[in-house]
Amino acid sequence: MMVNWDGAWGSVWSVLWSFFWIVALVAYLFALFAVVTDLFRDHTLNGWWKAVWVAFLVFVPFLTVLVYLVARGRGMQERAAHQAARADSIIDPSAGTWRDPSPAEEIGRAKALLDDGTITPAEFDALKTRALSR
Repeated sequence: MMVNWDGAWGSVWSVLWSFFWIVALVAYLFALFAVVTDLFRDHTLNGWWKAVWVAFLVFVPFLTVLVYLVARGRGMQERAAHQAARADSIIDPSAGTWRDPSPAEEIGRAKALLDDGTITPAEFDALKTRALSR
């Protein structure tokens, strides 16, 4: 009995070829979304140039993504680093708890703010009332 290897290997190669194109499509979509995100994150580019880039992305998508990455790649990296630094500066290190603070903790924080002179006695009373009403 003879085994037909052409049929078996042909199906293996078609599966591998399909995986290649799926990976290529996913990589392209990641690049496309990165370009669109960067395009609207860039405040130095006016609206008309953004519209031109979007029009080219619609009509010549693959080539436009490559041109954008080559022409504006360094700016993309700088804007992404700036956005990450900004996000890190917004995050409060003490906000890492998964539970709601107790009323006593909230009143203690408000008292510390009052003692530092950050808030007024009226604001302290409002925070204390809100903490006790929960």
